[in-house]
Amino acid sequence: MQRERSLRERALGFLARREHSRSELRRKLAPHAASPEELDALLEDLIQRKLLSESRFAEARAHVLTRKFGAARIEHDLRAKGISKEAAASAAREARITEFERALEIWRRKFGAPAMDLKERARQARFLLARGFSTDVINRILRHKDE
Repeated sequence: MQRERSLRERALGFLARREHSRSELRRKLAPHAASPEELDALLEDLIQRKLLSESRFAEARAHVLTRKFGAARIEHDLRAKGISKEAAASAAREARITEFERALEIWRRKFGAPAMDLKERARQARFLLARGFSTDVINRILRHKDE
């Protein structure tokens, strides 16, 4: 007979696989906690021991998302994961530094050539906008002539 894993073991198992936000870990552990107070105490202990870190999670998540998305989308995703506004803005700030180069690379992979008409230009702009790139960056890319 397999013994039931403790709440702490479950939390450490989740954290061993990847970084989690506090709210994400809380949601995953809630069905296994005896009480909300027990869960809050465990989460506070993990934060005190630096096993659970909002800033580490934000940095790791932003790093993964920078391959496909712009700073606005990254910040929105982090806020949806329960990260504070300040930590999300800080992680997105790092992505803004290389936003033009990343957007240009994504645009090249997807389209490869400048738009021939306004309809195609609008389609390309919508694609980049949906990826969370700023309108300033999108305009620079769509005006970019040296392919």
